[in-house]
Amino acid sequence: MDEQVKKILEELVIACKRAYTRGIQTGSGGNVSARVPEKDLMIVKASGSSFIDSTPEGFVITDFDGNLVEGKGKPTREALLHGLLYRICPNVNAVVHTHSPYSIAWASTEKALPRTTWHSKLKMCADIPTLNVPAAMVGKEYFSLVEEIYSDCPELPGFLLVDHGLVAVGKDAINAEHTAELIEETAQIAILKATVSKLGL
Repeated sequence: MDEQVKKILEELVIACKRAYTRGIQTGSGGNVSARVPEKDLMIVKASGSSFIDSTPEGFVITDFDGNLVEGKGKPTREALLHGLLYRICPNVNAVVHTHSPYSIAWASTEKALPRTTWHSKLKMCADIPTLNVPAAMVGKEYFSLVEEIYSDCPELPGFLLVDHGLVAVGKDAINAEHTAELIEETAQIAILKATVSKLGL
């Protein structure tokens, strides 16, 4: 294993453990990945393990179609989505997908998540789109929905999935995880603001 891949694996483990500790992913759900530099390959979390138990050995290397290239274990079923994002977003080097509760709650509105704070306006270039994919994974038949939002805004930091959670991207795994936290916080504040408004406080 070369030093570059070793460093990426360490970052993926840090991102996973932070996401679990911050409460944006529990149990064995969610998935993360990182691009292998200068190759059409990615390092992805193997299916079935919890973020909090992540180790470098819990990841595998696949191509952008999710086909296993190296490692032991079954790649996450969302590998196709991760591969799509690496294909259409050349500046994206990591993807974090979590089943974050406030993001799922907001996504049920099927509306874009507004940047409700000055911090979110400074850190994110646009409101976060919500995609209604009526399935437990983003299959190829729904790729056009993802391609459309990135065609409209190539620097988009992520998006929401109805009844499913959030997908955040970044320059590396830690950056993408921080963005996932910010999206979840933004969803929480948006819901709280809507509740306060409804109560007339």
